[in-house]
Amino acid sequence: MGNHTPSRSSALQRATKRALAVTALAGATLGAAGAATAAADDTAGSSGGQGGTCQASMYGEGSLTASGEAFDPGAMTAAHKELPFGTQVEVTNTANGKSVTVTINDRGPFVEGRCLDLSTASFQSIASTAQGVADVEWKVVG
Repeated sequence: MGNHTPSRSSALQRATKRALAVTALAGATLGAAGAATAAADDTAGSSGGQGGTCQASMYGEGSLTASGEAFDPGAMTAAHKELPFGTQVEVTNTANGKSVTVTINDRGPFVEGRCLDLSTASFQSIASTAQGVADVEWKVVG
């Protein structure tokens, strides 16, 4: 009796409990991250459509976008984590009021607090490229 080997069912029960604990922890962590993202990237704009405020960054390198298009730093395009490809977004620099309309054709940015990566040309139309990042308001327009 001193040399008892646990049954397969008890080992399975322990593994299941561990998996459920990890799943619960992951869900809580993702829930907190989602809340932080929602605060930085508000999707309930004043017009009832999608929009918000955040920081937009500039990117000018890459060969292919997530949509499969060749990246063109001179095009009026942008990356967003979730908006469908082809979505038209108006982006306004809150510091100077300049706006640009861009087409979502890539995914990103993957830096906390940022919701858009603008192509070089898009960014240049609303801010100095020396800044690299600008506070913006954005809204889906098409």
